[in-house]
Amino acid sequence: MTYHPKSEFMSVMISRGFLADCTDYQGLDEALSNGVVPAYIGFDATATSLHVGSLIQIMMLRWLQKTGHKPITLMGGGTTKVGDPSFRADERPLLTPEKIDDNIAGIKKVFAAYMDYDDAPNGALMLNNAEWLDNLNYLEFLRDIGRHFSINRMLSFESVKSRLDREQSLSFLEFNYMILQAYDFLELNRRYGCLLQLGGSDQWGNIVNGIDLTRRVLDHEIYGLTSALLTTSDGKKMGKSAAGAVWLDADLVSPYEFWQFWRNTTDADTGKFLKLYTELPVEECDRLGALEGSEINVAKIILANEVTTLLHGADAAKAAEATAREVFEKGGVGDDLPTLTLTASDLGDGMSIVQIIVKSGLAGSGKEAKRLIAENGAKLDDAPLTDSGMMVTADMLATPIKLSAGKKRHALVQLG
Repeated sequence: MTYHPKSEFMSVMISRGFLADCTDYQGLDEALSNGVVPAYIGFDATATSLHVGSLIQIMMLRWLQKTGHKPITLMGGGTTKVGDPSFRADERPLLTPEKIDDNIAGIKKVFAAYMDYDDAPNGALMLNNAEWLDNLNYLEFLRDIGRHFSINRMLSFESVKSRLDREQSLSFLEFNYMILQAYDFLELNRRYGCLLQLGGSDQWGNIVNGIDLTRRVLDHEIYGLTSALLTTSDGKKMGKSAAGAVWLDADLVSPYEFWQFWRNTTDADTGKFLKLYTELPVEECDRLGALEGSEINVAKIILANEVTTLLHGADAAKAAEATAREVFEKGGVGDDLPTLTLTASDLGDGMSIVQIIVKSGLAGSGKEAKRLIAENGAKLDDAPLTDSGMMVTADMLATPIKLSAGKKRHALVQLG
């Protein structure tokens, strides 16, 4: 990146590794230097919580507010009814309005940990695009907004092209998504003076559409800035673990499991993740990321503590670290381990250890659990587990048992 920014926000985006692309570096940098810039990210309500994959966007909004600007978290109460087709192989299942409202209520809880929603000039706003999308008049919308969109151009966007190149169906419903998202930017600019849309690089086409539409309809200059779509050094999509999505809601993924996810970061990703997901100075992130051998584990614990503190609070981070230390250093059980509770009727005459490993989240499938056992990667109460045919009965759970997958992942199994 050769651009040398004047504004603090752009400087943070570049130095910490957030920035993938920007529609107008100089124009945006000047706007950020001249006053409070309202900026938004849209979050569709496709689940009851966001997961770690959304954390890079949330951190961008947090830095925006920390550098004096106004974050807008836009809930997609309207756009979720259509579904974003970007880089998907198939159409999203359609959700009922009631389910969308439930999901929005769950998602909102997370944002309060990262932003201040108050009356300050840079106080965050929580909005829902159903406010202006639900009551649109179709014919008026086609005439006033639809006429500004070129089908040829929309077909050229990578998110649409990749679907069509694979000869996978793209419904007319989904095709409208980018028009609705563009309209969001126009409405946010008209109603709240919003000058900037942030998002992942998969949203580039949608962001550019919104900028073009706002220029054509309102003759206002607005901007877009994207972050890289993050994959881990081993090529996996950020936000997934062996047990599934790493949710930001404590009811879905406990603070301990969340802490453990970050503690298990690969050596190669540690420095990068410290810059993106913590607020430690860049120089300190570089120093910690360059540690080698067993010392890199110190950096990973700092990463886990910092990220967990931001989301769940300092007490939760301390408790998670204490549990981890008890488990790894003393071979103890620990209070906060992920726990699988089975009833006597669940167990019947016995449940296979393979099934229990899968249910506890330590393996994604029976095949994976059997391989774990065959390769001596599984332990039962810290002793090697070698028999994949072992059956667990209610009597065996008179006291909880501890299952381990490798050295770092553990779960308790108890009778409820």
